[in-house]
Amino acid sequence: MDKPVDYASDLILAIESLDMEQIDHISNIILDCIKNKSTIFMCGNGGSAANPSHSSGDWSKEIGARTHCLSDNIASLTAWSNDFDYSQVFFRQLETYYNEGDLLLAFSGSGNSSNVINAVEYVNKRGGTTIGFTGNYNGGKGGKLSQLSKFSLVFNTESMEIIEDLQLITCHIIKETLKGKNR
Repeated sequence: MDKPVDYASDLILAIESLDMEQIDHISNIILDCIKNKSTIFMCGNGGSAANPSHSSGDWSKEIGARTHCLSDNIASLTAWSNDFDYSQVFFRQLETYYNEGDLLLAFSGSGNSSNVINAVEYVNKRGGTTIGFTGNYNGGKGGKLSQLSKFSLVFNTESMEIIEDLQLITCHIIKETLKGKNR
């Protein structure tokens, strides 16, 4: 991308290719969690940690969701990393907090972050619901996350930056959709 217009054009193309049917289906899963007073866990790294952190705050405030962003507690992250391994930081927290009926939203641009994958596998082994938000980074087609998550959104772009943009845009779409359904 040589010019700002190239980035904007690529972002617009990626937005136009969003799977709105799948987003609506995911919105309904999240709505069920809200109605059942289940916890919606979120996790990711880097920009894919910032987006669930942002969304966790929005969703609890604006649609009454019980959210818990596993990336937000620096003491937990550093303790689990130090005492075990960074690949275990999310599933170790889930061992403490996860209950039947809870939901995990997993964010990874490449779809191959080991700590995110381990969290998905942990919830899957307990019969829980997992939803992956990923992209086609470097042609990876959503990586392991898209294969392991019970439901996934694989954004149609190889740009990490646009994948991260779409994670937040999609979370805003879900929140606004649920505002209408939750009345």
